[in-house]
Amino acid sequence: MAEERVRWGVLATGGIAAAFTADLVDLPDAEVVAVASRTEESAKGFAERFGIPRAYGDWESLAADEDVDVVYVATPHSAHRAAAGLCLEAGRNVLCEKAFTLNSREAEELVALAKDRGSFLMEAMWMYCNPLIRQLKSLVDEGAIGEVRTVQADFGLSGPFPPTHRLRDPAQGGGALLDLGVYPVSFAQLLLGEPSEVTASAVLSEERVDLQTGMLLSWESGALASLHCSLVGGTSTSASVTGSEGRIDIPYGFFHTDRFVLHRDGRDPQEFTANETDGTRAGLKHEAIEVMRCLRTGETESPLVPLDGTLAVMRTLDAARNRVGVTYPGETT
Repeated sequence: MAEERVRWGVLATGGIAAAFTADLVDLPDAEVVAVASRTEESAKGFAERFGIPRAYGDWESLAADEDVDVVYVATPHSAHRAAAGLCLEAGRNVLCEKAFTLNSREAEELVALAKDRGSFLMEAMWMYCNPLIRQLKSLVDEGAIGEVRTVQADFGLSGPFPPTHRLRDPAQGGGALLDLGVYPVSFAQLLLGEPSEVTASAVLSEERVDLQTGMLLSWESGALASLHCSLVGGTSTSASVTGSEGRIDIPYGFFHTDRFVLHRDGRDPQEFTANETDGTRAGLKHEAIEVMRCLRTGETESPLVPLDGTLAVMRTLDAARNRVGVTYPGETT
C-alpha cells in the first residue's frame, strides 16, 4: 500500500460523515469508494453528493467490501460497538468516531477484536492529530511551563435541544458528557494521563441524561483538572494548562485550535499560530493522514491516538457517569 491510494468506506451519512468525507476527497492519496447507511436512499444521496461509486443500504455490505481498505464509522456513539465490530469481524481496518463507545466495556471489546484480527483501529480524536495541539503537548513535555499543576477546559452548546433530539435520548447515548465532555477529558489526559480520582456533578434532564456536567480530576502528582460540558449554555470552548513556571492558553475552540499563547514567567507572551493548510477548517484531514500513514507502515494503532489512551478516557467518562447517576439502556454496570 506504500505507493497506492488508500480506499475508504464511510459508514453513516450524517453531518460529521459529510465533514470528514469533504476533507477526504481533497486528499490526493485518499479515495472514497463506498458509503453505507441504514437506508439505500440515504446512501445514494450521500454518494451522489461526493461522487462515491458504491452506495449500500446496509452496513454488512460495506463491511464485506474487499475493495475497502479502511472504514470510517460515523454513527452516533450508541452504535459504535455494533458498527465498528461488524467491520473488524469482516477484516476491515477502522477509524471510529468519538466518544469511542458508550462505555469502557464496549471499548475493550473492540480493542480485543482488532488485536485478534490484526486490524488497525483508532478513535477519531481529531484534536490529538491537530499540528498545534501536538506542538502544545511537545512544549509541555519539554518543560516549557514547568510541572503541570492545573488544566481547565470547557465545551458547551446553547441549545435548547428538545426532548426528541438525539442528545436527549438515552437510547442513543444522549447527554453532554459523551458528546462534548469527551473533548475536555481527552485534552486533560493528553497532558497528564489517566487520573487517580474522578469527581463529578451534573444537572439531569427528565430523560435522565446530563444537561451539564462539571468534573474535577486529580492525579497523584497533585495536578488537578477542572472540566465542564453543557447542552444548556454556549461556553467559550477555551482551555488552559498551568505549570510551575508558566501557562498555555487556548482562547477559543481548543479542540480545533489555530492559535495558542505561551506565557512564561519573566518573558513576553509568545503566540503560536497554524499555517493556512493546517488551520481549524482543515482539522479533520489530519486524522485521515495519520490513519493512512499507519496503514502504509503496517501499524495497527496510532502513536498519536493510542488505544490505551482511548480506553483510559472511556474509564474516566464511565467514572463521571457513575458519580452523576447516568446509565443507558442495556448497560449492566
